[in-house]
Amino acid sequence: MLIRRELPADVPAVRAVTAAAFAKPDTPVPVEVDVLDGLRDCDGWLPELSFVATRDGEVVGHVVCTRGHVEASPVLALGPLSVHPGHQRRGVGLALVHAALGAGDALGEPLVVLLGSPDYYGRYGFRTSTDFGITPPDPTWGKYFQVRPLTAYDPALRGAFRYAEPFDLA
Repeated sequence: MLIRRELPADVPAVRAVTAAAFAKPDTPVPVEVDVLDGLRDCDGWLPELSFVATRDGEVVGHVVCTRGHVEASPVLALGPLSVHPGHQRRGVGLALVHAALGAGDALGEPLVVLLGSPDYYGRYGFRTSTDFGITPPDPTWGKYFQVRPLTAYDPALRGAFRYAEPFDLA
């Protein structure tokens, strides 16, 4: 498996992997696909933080971090994280998240937020956002809205979190 930055030629494969990863019988195009399409066209898109996992040249996973804000301070928002169902539970997601966290840290970002399973993301050091004084856009998200501080984290960074605009579609 190879983790690398996404290339423009990867977009159709990333879209297909995201659709397969979030497929539901009653939803022809999962909302995550539309959010990802919207993110690519907004100011929050950070191409240096969009990664694909490939096996034998085929895209089997994708993760992206986009620009979010805690009050006026820039931070990262991780997601969507997509792994093709035929490649799940084989370390693809693990490698993608580690790549995104490492790259964000190397770029001097203070923290990463996400909405996801505490059981899954806890192994990467994510904890409930309110432990850090960061409030989610929707208070009902509770323990599912999580934060992972990076090396540049300052505990004074507190307040309401805001995603890039395309996340409002979700």
